[in-house]
Amino acid sequence: MHIRKYDFDYGRRKLMEKAAMGVGSVGALGSVWPMIAKADTPDISKAYPEELTSIEANTKGKIKPGDTINADNVEHVKHLLDEVELHQIQNDGREIQIGEGTSNMEDLFEAPYLEATLKYGGQAKFGDDGNLWHKGEKGVPAKGGMAFPEPKTALEAQANINYSWGRHNYSQYAIPDWDIGPSGNIEYQYEFVWSELQVTARPDGSVWDERNDKLRYQSVFFTDPNEQAGTSFLSIWYYDQRRFPDLIGYLPAFKRVREYPTNQRFEPLVPGITVFLSAAWSAGDPMLTWGEYKIVGREPMLGDHVGGWSRDKDNPNWGPGVHGGPKGNTYWNVGMQLVPECIVIDTKPVKYPRSPVGRRRTWLDARNGAPVRHIDYDNKDKPWKGWHFGLSKYPGMKTGMGHEPWSWHWVESHDIQANRMSRFYQAKEVSGGYQSAWDTDNDDAYNKYLTSQAMRRLGA
Repeated sequence: MHIRKYDFDYGRRKLMEKAAMGVGSVGALGSVWPMIAKADTPDISKAYPEELTSIEANTKGKIKPGDTINADNVEHVKHLLDEVELHQIQNDGREIQIGEGTSNMEDLFEAPYLEATLKYGGQAKFGDDGNLWHKGEKGVPAKGGMAFPEPKTALEAQANINYSWGRHNYSQYAIPDWDIGPSGNIEYQYEFVWSELQVTARPDGSVWDERNDKLRYQSVFFTDPNEQAGTSFLSIWYYDQRRFPDLIGYLPAFKRVREYPTNQRFEPLVPGITVFLSAAWSAGDPMLTWGEYKIVGREPMLGDHVGGWSRDKDNPNWGPGVHGGPKGNTYWNVGMQLVPECIVIDTKPVKYPRSPVGRRRTWLDARNGAPVRHIDYDNKDKPWKGWHFGLSKYPGMKTGMGHEPWSWHWVESHDIQANRMSRFYQAKEVSGGYQSAWDTDNDDAYNKYLTSQAMRRLGA
């Protein structure tokens, strides 16, 4: 007989109490971070009761690892899904494979980023200007890692993703994309490269090229199909989170680089795609151009953070399988596992008077501060776009610094009002020979992909 130390639903009640009281500690039975700091192998299972770490315990034996969630059994896990995912499973044939949860904190981080969090976490403070400064000293940017390993406010939780998206010094993603219409037909297909150079708040604690006033350089350029190849955009982010990024673009049809209005963050970059710049990493806009931040809950959820990426092993380009929707091609084949504690935050785009987004709800994994999913609601507070994605390590691979990389794997951006899906993944390579890479030479990447001259050259 299995004797419970805690009654069922004890963990969920503790998480709700923490949210109501504004308690920032991560864990239901004790704080995760002291356990990590003291342990050679950071096992965090003791921080949560069984109902928050075991899908079988959470569902009273109805669901176990190895099961597939579909319309027939989704009732047992609907409390672990958002309303868009529930709709997808109940009405559109989406399925989710259930895997074992992780208890090893190292599985949730890139090693240098975890080291930076242990070294610098808690040392950054918000200044009078609303920005994050190392030890509160204005002009000294945050050093890297999570500034707030145990966030007490929604703004602190948001800062953990806004200040460092990919959690590398440099990231480059080769991305194939498919845009699927309501009938299930693939109406558009693109290949593009997304490049991020972190200038401040870097995992290594440095400031790249002494540019203290910048946060990151980020570019995206399309390599296929021919009519879109060469279309490129460069965002130059300031450290001051009250300022909009500079946005520079190159359109091959006009054969010139031009500046774009930087507050137009809610428009598709190319025809047919449902993705806005605003959606990137659930933190695509400067943090202080959004407002009314509030924590609305803490709860367990299903999320893909460790080993849930079902790659087709026969595909050398890391491609996945697909399923669901009218033509069986709408959703990625992905596995999920129980995330014991998510911080749920709401925020509104207060500096965007013409924004079609009324508010955004984001679920953040409390253990590593990374986003699990978000939903954009329209100005009538109706669900509009569900943004779901998976993050985990890439086993057997190395970054330019010699570590096993941790990064995102897949994204589904579903406009449920128009029933249009954009799905893409991080591939080994896209047309033009561009490959995914992490922490390669920063100066070389900047010159190749992150200047206005680079936009013109890539476009040509």
